[in-house]
Amino acid sequence: MKEVMAIIRIDKINKTKDALMEAGISSMHVKDVLGRGKGFVDFLRLEGSEKVWEEKMDELGNAGRLVPKRKLSLILPDKLVKKAVKTIIEMNQTGKSGDGKIFVLPVADAVRVRDGQNGDETLDE
Repeated sequence: MKEVMAIIRIDKINKTKDALMEAGISSMHVKDVLGRGKGFVDFLRLEGSEKVWEEKMDELGNAGRLVPKRKLSLILPDKLVKKAVKTIIEMNQTGKSGDGKIFVLPVADAVRVRDGQNGDETLDE
């Protein structure tokens, strides 16, 4: 049993959700988050700020800000993890910085509150 946690662009969540449901993965949690990745220095912005172009100074000041994203969390049996990761990549990959990240984490157990059932039986098949 694993958790697939993905940080993706806001505008990609509906297509990702629909694609996961088509792949047979319907159980998920989604949360609004703020964050940033490693980031890269845009040397054109740096050059503009050195020349005291005011608009370039403003852009440079925004470089370290946190960006709104969506955090998608799926708890899955091991057999569905590759399918979920592949689907998330297909729906979110643009080739540009900011496409997101996917983390796969171990989960010890899952227990359904309603009836106390535990393990893979509580998850998507």
